Amino acid sequence: MEVRVLENNKDQGKLSFILKDSNPVFANTLRRLMVDEVPTMAIEHVEFSKNNSILYDEMIAHRLGLVPLKTDLKSYNLPDKCKCEGKGCNRCQLKLVLKASKTGNVYASEIKSRDPAVKPAYGNMPVVKLLKGQSLELEATAVLGRGREHMKWSPCHVYYKYRPIIEITGDVKNPEAVIEVDHNNIFEIKDRKLVVNKDRVLECDLSSDFSEIDKNVKVTASDTDFVFFIESFGQLSAKEIINKAIDLLDEQLDEFVEELKKAK
Repeated sequence: MEVRVLENNKDQGKLSFILKDSNPVFANTLRRLMVDEVPTMAIEHVEFSKNNSILYDEMIAHRLGLVPLKTDLKSYNLPDKCKCEGKGCNRCQLKLVLKASKTGNVYASEIKSRDPAVKPAYGNMPVVKLLKGQSLELEATAVLGRGREHMKWSPCHVYYKYRPIIEITGDVKNPEAVIEVDHNNIFEIKDRKLVVNKDRVLECDLSSDFSEIDKNVKVTASDTDFVFFIESFGQLSAKEIINKAIDLLDEQLDEFVEELKKAK
């Protein structure tokens, strides 16, 4: 098995790579671990002391729960794995406070966290709009959770596809016709011949059937290579998400081995 990174855009939280010499079972397991099992911090409980805005308490609490929070996995435990057994302590939960009374939009950046490492990933996310004389005061509790419990804890959007394989097996009589239906710039014409743009091969849509235009142009998919695309929601970097997913896979395999030993 081999991994080759294609793009790592840290500013946008995007990462793409090719997973070589693998199979669909492992590829989908990795995807599901990243989406469902890698934990992040999110607001779970909200206590309001004042709210005379246009939105009900429940609506504001729902919006706060969907605000992505920067997450420090080394400093916090999942409630079910904490020494306090989920009762609540500084190792498994964090308090945040929001106080606003100015006229206009209240943004996520106004949420004050007791831990500077855990704060809203996008400060310009609007929470509510206050009119003159309106105010909002609340205390929120954030905890670690998993995407399989609620999507607000999911760290990213992940998808993959089989690596496209494009072949030109002979002379293409009408290369212009192929170029006309090629919306991803996969092909180009050089010296009146149709050639593959190697830098754009991975952009190929596997549903494209250029063989209808010319039988010498074939698009197939690799059985063992997969192209992954990851876009972080902001809680963790794409690299952190992948590394944590792999660690979780190792843990689950170790647990599985131990259960097999007990079964003997």
